[in-house]
Amino acid sequence: MKEQLIVIDGNNILNRAFYGIMGNKMLMTNDGTYTNAVYGFLAILFKILEEKKPDYLVVTFDLKAPTARHKMYEGYKANRKGMPDELAQQMPIIKEILKAMNIDIIEKEGYEADDIMGTLSRFGEKQGLDVTIVSGDRDTFQLATDNTTIKIPRTKMGKTETEDFDRQKVIDTYGVEPKQLIEVKGLQGDTSDNIPGIPGIGEKTALSLIKKYKTIDNLYKQIEENKDDLKGKQREKIIQNKELAYLSKELGTINTKVPIEDTLKDFKVEEWDREKVLEIFKRLNFKRYIERFNLTEEKQENKTLEDLFKIIEIQQIDETLKIIKQQKKIYYYITTKQTNNPNDIIKEEINAIYIYNNEKNEIYYITNKNERLKEFLKNIFEENAIEKYGFNLTHDYILLKQIDITMENLKYDAQVAAYILNSTKSKYTIEELAEEYLNLDIAQYIEEEKQEQINLFEAEQAEEKTQNTEKNTGAIYSYCIQKLYNITTQKLEEINALKLFNNIDMPTVEVLSNMQWNGMYLSVDELDKYGDEIKQKIEKLTQEIYELCGEEFNINSPKQLGEILFEKLKLPVLKKTKSGYSTDVEVLEKLKPEHPVIEKILEYRQVMKLNSTYVEGLKPYINQQTKRIHSFFHQTITATGRISSTEPNLQNIPTRDELGKRLRKVFKPADGYVYIDADYSQIELRVLAHISGDENMTQAFKDGEDIHKQAASKVFGVPIENVTKQQRSNAKAVNFGIVYGISDYGLGVQLGISRREAKKYINQYLEKYSGIKTFMDNITKEAEEKGYVETLFHRRRYVPELKSNNFVVRNFGKRVAMNTPIQGTAADIMKIAMISVYKKLKEKNMGSKIVLQVHDEMIIEAKKEEKEEVKAILKQSMETATKLNVPLIADVSEAQNWYDAH
Repeated sequence: MKEQLIVIDGNNILNRAFYGIMGNKMLMTNDGTYTNAVYGFLAILFKILEEKKPDYLVVTFDLKAPTARHKMYEGYKANRKGMPDELAQQMPIIKEILKAMNIDIIEKEGYEADDIMGTLSRFGEKQGLDVTIVSGDRDTFQLATDNTTIKIPRTKMGKTETEDFDRQKVIDTYGVEPKQLIEVKGLQGDTSDNIPGIPGIGEKTALSLIKKYKTIDNLYKQIEENKDDLKGKQREKIIQNKELAYLSKELGTINTKVPIEDTLKDFKVEEWDREKVLEIFKRLNFKRYIERFNLTEEKQENKTLEDLFKIIEIQQIDETLKIIKQQKKIYYYITTKQTNNPNDIIKEEINAIYIYNNEKNEIYYITNKNERLKEFLKNIFEENAIEKYGFNLTHDYILLKQIDITMENLKYDAQVAAYILNSTKSKYTIEELAEEYLNLDIAQYIEEEKQEQINLFEAEQAEEKTQNTEKNTGAIYSYCIQKLYNITTQKLEEINALKLFNNIDMPTVEVLSNMQWNGMYLSVDELDKYGDEIKQKIEKLTQEIYELCGEEFNINSPKQLGEILFEKLKLPVLKKTKSGYSTDVEVLEKLKPEHPVIEKILEYRQVMKLNSTYVEGLKPYINQQTKRIHSFFHQTITATGRISSTEPNLQNIPTRDELGKRLRKVFKPADGYVYIDADYSQIELRVLAHISGDENMTQAFKDGEDIHKQAASKVFGVPIENVTKQQRSNAKAVNFGIVYGISDYGLGVQLGISRREAKKYINQYLEKYSGIKTFMDNITKEAEEKGYVETLFHRRRYVPELKSNNFVVRNFGKRVAMNTPIQGTAADIMKIAMISVYKKLKEKNMGSKIVLQVHDEMIIEAKKEEKEEVKAILKQSMETATKLNVPLIADVSEAQNWYDAH
């Protein structure tokens, strides 16, 4: 078999990869460096290497310097747009990678990549090689021979397909020899390269002429000898544009005689510099490629778990307890198994605990087969003198609570540390953190990754393998937690966020864990009554919709609803989908003035959602023993630092309409208790006043003025006592809109006014509140320079979107830059307040407890005899959480259900 030479058109493939992986899938690193073109280029390269297994490989690139074609014809490629910044910044990166892979790169001033490829293809043929040119440029078809194939790749969302064109495929496709395509180009020209050709001659005509006359020379010879059968304007154009035809042919001819110094030896495929490639891929976050090529393998080759640490099963717990109490810290990981206990908040139970002793490099573990496991856990986790270092400590807190053990002194959570270092990641697993921060591929150290890999027909062996897998997993996880602690805390210190971690986010872990354990009592009887009312409402609306439409149909079917609205009722069609008419909320909102049924349909959908999501949706989450909902509270999901709630999301209980809001009535305190609710008054605007230093807003808060009335007075130029309700409402929308970086379009839609009028409101607002305008301008500029923004407590959020060439993406980045310091600081203040309240309730050994936090609101389920003291604690903790240039105000109330509390 012949040896193979692959020649890759670097610019073309990088460009195609760039546009193949765009839109919502545009890849970038934390610092805003785009990587989609590099990623796609490598996908094509690796596919070629895998399929062809070449002996020799070259990548060619264009240089910016003018070529002979530019000198020959000033208009050559004059219509080409410049390379987008997002693509241009990736060019040096791909070259860096290729060099690390020891792949030869050729670029030559005065010559295009096509010329280099043409020269290399002829060189390769002379060396007796099979040559493959990888390029999406069909101009290269002229180079196809029996020994040179053009491979055309197509990339879409990372998936690569190719089509091969050798000499015969070109003939079959175009009906001419590959070399004759040069003649075709002379007649046809090329709009992409601005090669003129003969005006009025397209591809079809050019091909038919060359099929008949073979060459441009012969065409003009036949014309001169009157042996042609051309007629009319076509003949006239060909005669008049002879110079253009020959110029175009010359511009379109690939030069196969470029002086190249590199030799065949330089093209030889060699081993990569794996360490360098790994370093680059880690920087670019190309985890798939790192895994695919086992780039971490060399450092871990021939290593086993025994090379990392020694694993010891605890038989007698006393000696291990003694070691842990002496060290006053524990790096641990708990493995679990699923249970079906309806009383459990987390449907799991402890299988084993693994503890890493970094002083002796040993891992101790004790399983649930040891009758002293619970005693061991209680001695460790309830001991306040022992610092706890783990991963997802909230999970462990609940797990231990389920066996009557209350964890104390939660010192370090690897998940929380990683979140603060980069708050925009979608997930934080130990495997990912170990790979990112420790350069450790955990899967390589575990004998069996999944239980499914076990031979289920060998029961005894299967059980043993399962136990070994769990043992290895728990051991290496506990080891990684200690190593992650060392590295992540150092990195937190480097970005000035260690205090944030130690003083705010880690104490919040215990608060949220306790809050989840406490849960919120829900009256099932009240929920059922509410559900009955909802069902009656649904039935009433259903009948009203049928009457207005004149027939019965499935209201929940977009297809049937579309037919009724747009075919029967003849309402204007605003949008269509692949399956028919669009009946989404946006469409229906616009159709409101067209027919009274639209209002009913929107209300019907709203009530249906109340029933499915909240009435029926809440019931599965009611714990059978506690009769409470124990929602999961997270602090590693939102990029701003806000706490979020899931399973179910109690922060998303409706508040806008009365029917939805009444759902809160089913949440009640236990007998002998009362809800104490505290809500920050306009905390985000107060933070904005402090950060921006705006005099008008600051003074308004200091004077206790109605901030929305003040804004209305200044924007609309009326005395504050004459501000109308509508003016205040509009000013309020602008106030809060500014916080969230609202656009004139968004404000216009919200207020039901024109975009022009909305823009006028915003401009007038920023003119009166000039400090806020200065803040908005400065924070965006600062974010562009640094690549991130921070809260007052140094919570950092990276904003790579600001570097985008896409207007929509860049505008999103601007909103993020403006909003994060405000919303993030408000979230930090709420966390500080929660920590303070929790500590005071705990120190005083009170029976009152925090049961819910929703953005700016905190609810305490207080013992009735403690309620006045709780009110004082709540108000004092919230209003003194931090010191701003304006007062923090918390409004406190009490009630017997959540609805009345707020």
